Formats: sequence, structure tokens, C-alpha cells
Amino acid sequence: MRPHRWYTPWLLVLPAFAFLALFSLWPAVNTGVLSFTNVHTLTGGHFVGLRNYHRILDDPQLRDALVNCLVYVAVCVPLLTLLPLLLALLVERNLPFMAFFRTVLYFPVIASAVVVALIWQWLLDDRGIANGLAQQADLIHSAIPFLTGRWLLLFSAIALTVWKGLGYYMILYLSALGHVRRELHEAAAVDGAGPVRRFWSVTVPGVRGTMLLASMLVTVSAMRVFTELYILGGRTGGVGGRDVSVVMLIQQSVSGSDGRVGYASALSVLLFVITIGPMAVLVLLNRRAER
Repeated sequence: MRPHRWYTPWLLVLPAFAFLALFSLWPAVNTGVLSFTNVHTLTGGHFVGLRNYHRILDDPQLRDALVNCLVYVAVCVPLLTLLPLLLALLVERNLPFMAFFRTVLYFPVIASAVVVALIWQWLLDDRGIANGLAQQADLIHSAIPFLTGRWLLLFSAIALTVWKGLGYYMILYLSALGHVRRELHEAAAVDGAGPVRRFWSVTVPGVRGTMLLASMLVTVSAMRVFTELYILGGRTGGVGGRDVSVVMLIQQSVSGSDGRVGYASALSVLLFVITIGPMAVLVLLNRRAER
């Protein structure tokens, strides 16, 4: 058998590397360059230095967007890290109708995010099913402003995100639970540990890596949230435009024939930086826990 030449492995990975460089690395580098210009959608521009970043600091709508994203992370990360694990522990049991239950839980994952958001908008509208049923039951006298209240709209979007993501992260935990040795649970039970004690002392350490992965994925998704707030907020971020995300601001900045591409690029760079920060903290905490 003749040994292959030294460049053969590089030839095999060259198509994938070219695709990555063309559609990921180059756009990222170009975005960083454009953030120092005043380029518009249909017109050119020139170098303006840090002017776009100074405008970011003075943008009141960006402050609302950052607060919304931080609240999103603070609520979604704990819920989508722990609840899917509990669901995975439930659905791995051989109980009646469990296959149907798994399908129902996973269905929102494969459903279109836009379609699901439109359904939730129909349910939570002032004249929607939720308010209608509550008023018929005399639980409320006036419609609850799920889609117009500053914080109610934000938490409605968070509820939608959590509901839609439960099935996906449940599948991740089901895979991880298959590698947790049953002998450890049996030994803990013999030592007198109850279900709760076994959960925290055996199950959680066994799926710690998956919990970190889920936390990182949820953090990135929460910082980049768009569809939920865009649809539920009526494409404008709710009343007064206060329920916006950073991605929505980027979209608004480049919309139209006179879109501010340079400013949107600066917002994209900011979004990248503030997304990397929480992920680095999670990795650091995991490394300290493993020592």
C-alpha cells in the first residue's frame, strides 16, 4: 500500500474550508471593516473612525435592547437548562402513551418559528383566546395587554422561546442520560439517598457537560432573539418600540434604500462581543467546578 502525499488531507478539507472562508470568515471580517465607515445601502461611504461606536453609546433604544436581551438570558438560561432535564427524566420512563408525549413535546421544535409566533400572537391578542376565555370566566374585566405592555410583551416572548425550545434540549439530555451509569443510582439508593438526592448527586454531575452546552446555546439564542419579539411586537418592538432586541435594531438600521450599513455593522460587532462574554463566564465556571 503506497502512502499518501502530505497534501492529500488538505485537499480533502479544502472545499469545506473554502465554504467557511467565503460565507463565514469573510463576512465577519467585512462587517468589522464596515463598522468604521458610513456606508449606506445604495451609496458608498468613507472611513469615519469610531463615530459609529460613539453613536451606539448615545442610542437610547439600544439601552432598551440590551436590557431586554439580558432579561432574556437571565430567565431563559435557568429554565431551558433545568426544565428539559426534568422532562428527559420523565420521558425516558416506559410509561403508557410516552411515545405520544415525546412527539407532542418535540413538535414545536420542528414547527416554523414565524408560524408559532403568529399563533401565539393570535392567542395573546386583546381579543384573542386567552383574554376571551378569562373574561368569560369572570377572571378579568378588561383585556390583559400581553402584546402592548412593556414587560408583559417581553415575558410573553420569553414564554414562547422556552416553550419552543423545551423539546430540543430534552433530546440533548436524553442522549446524555444514556451515559449515566445505573450502578451509581443503585449504589446511592442502597446508601439511603432519595430521588432528589440522587438527582443532585448522580444525575446532575453525569450530565454537567450537556448542561454547559445547553446554557451556552441558550445564551447565544437569547442574545440573538428576533422572531419572537418581531412578530409579537407588531414588527416595531411594541408600543414605543421599547421591546426590541439588538438584532431588531440591526434589521431596522439597514432597512430601506438608505439603510445605515456602517452603523448596523457596529451593532453587529457589539452583539458579537456581548455574546462572547457570558459564554466565557460559563466556561470558566465549569472549569472551576471540575477542579
